[in-house]
Amino acid sequence: MNFSSKLIEDAVMAFSKLPGIGKKSALRLVLHLMNQETVHTEQFSEAILKMRRNIKNCKNCHNVSDQDICNVCNDPHRDRSLLCVVESIRDVMAIEDTGQYRGLYHVLGGVISPIEGVGPDTLYIDQLIIRAQAEEVKEIIMAISPTIEGDTTIYYITKQLKDTNVGVTTIARGVAFGGELEYADELTLGRSIISRIPYGSR
Repeated sequence: MNFSSKLIEDAVMAFSKLPGIGKKSALRLVLHLMNQETVHTEQFSEAILKMRRNIKNCKNCHNVSDQDICNVCNDPHRDRSLLCVVESIRDVMAIEDTGQYRGLYHVLGGVISPIEGVGPDTLYIDQLIIRAQAEEVKEIIMAISPTIEGDTTIYYITKQLKDTNVGVTTIARGVAFGGELEYADELTLGRSIISRIPYGSR
């Protein structure tokens, strides 16, 4: 791809580093921004910079937040006896979009995967156990992608919780085994949350 402007080339290369954006798509985005009013491009740039500089992780659940404690954890109407364990912030967003869950969350930051060098100590599992013991949690819902790594993670966490009075459930298998939770449609995901089952009864 030949460029008549080094400035455009640099902008295209920057956009093409984003996931799912090739150079042709990056060029379309750059040309679009170039044809906008300068103030609109400045607002776009400022929003990205402000997000990157100021975004935080909730001290309770590790979800993304503008403050030290996220809006979900701060919501007094949430059911604090329910704790939904997910891999990533994208899963929180997916479950929230279903409108079927009103408890709290705990973001692990991934799943146990020895092949990729991800062990229990790499994830927020210890913090989860502390929350289960210290808070009024009665049920932990394992909303983790139904993969081998996901099942390994659920098994490990369940073993760590065996001396507590907290019940462990998993989402129903409306989500296909081997699938990623964030890509499930809202209806299927919502029904999987509602139809959760005690772990080990499958």
